[in-house]
Amino acid sequence: MAGIMEALYRMGQTVLNLARQFTLLDLLDVLIVTALLYFVIKLVRETRAGQLVKGIILLVVLFLISSWWELTMLNAILRSFFQSAFIVAVILFQPEIRQALEQVGRSKVGQSLASAVGVKDKENESLRHAINGVVEATAILQQMRMGALIVFERATKLGEIAATGTIVEADPSAQLIANIFFNKAPLHDGAMIIRNGRVYAAGCILPLTVNDSVSVDLGTRHRAALGMSENSDAVVVVVSEETGQISIARNGKLTRNYNRVSLGEMLEKTLIGSMGKTSSAGKGILGKLGRGSNSSKKGG
Repeated sequence: MAGIMEALYRMGQTVLNLARQFTLLDLLDVLIVTALLYFVIKLVRETRAGQLVKGIILLVVLFLISSWWELTMLNAILRSFFQSAFIVAVILFQPEIRQALEQVGRSKVGQSLASAVGVKDKENESLRHAINGVVEATAILQQMRMGALIVFERATKLGEIAATGTIVEADPSAQLIANIFFNKAPLHDGAMIIRNGRVYAAGCILPLTVNDSVSVDLGTRHRAALGMSENSDAVVVVVSEETGQISIARNGKLTRNYNRVSLGEMLEKTLIGSMGKTSSAGKGILGKLGRGSNSSKKGG
């Protein structure tokens, strides 16, 4: 009993000593590491990376067992594997690492500052025109039971994807979009990319989703839309050739059963909504500053 009490006393003293030496920098260090761990766990959860992590944990357990029981050959193999663990991790988690780095690179600070001084107004107007064209075209295609795959490029540039198709660089009118996806047209099988409010390319090949839990009812267009939304921040509109159903893929998720009105509202909210609010707020602030300046001049 005395030995246990002494051990507890020593442990308490150790904890107190560590607490006395704990500084604000140590707290910052812990918070950063915690945030990184949370980000990694959130990234790998419910993805193929989660299964890979389980496999790596199993290998670690086998390594510890081989060391404990002196299984020389197994231990040597696993030791060689873990010595090159960094390179192996980069290879195994390449899609997830790319996705994480792209998410980190999508800073909204510059966009918010630009919106505050009205720089984005013209771009938003072009994008709104493109949304109207897409909504009208999908209504036509839905009625004619013709499939479509339309990608709205955002912060992640899709130059590699556009290179697989034909550069168009045209005004996004409903007639043009519907004609491209007419089932006798040469470019109807691929995807259309809309960049900066204009039809940039058509007939493009998109990556298919790697998610094994996707419903077997979904065809190639829907799987390509999901794959594109998993690999970028693009918003993808899909019109089913079989059912005429309109869907939107975003951030690896598919939402379905849109009509002409709800599609327009969702695209405007997703692609313009946050910018529009920021721009309005910026104009309001700048307007107040301007009025305040004018009042000062009048008062002077």
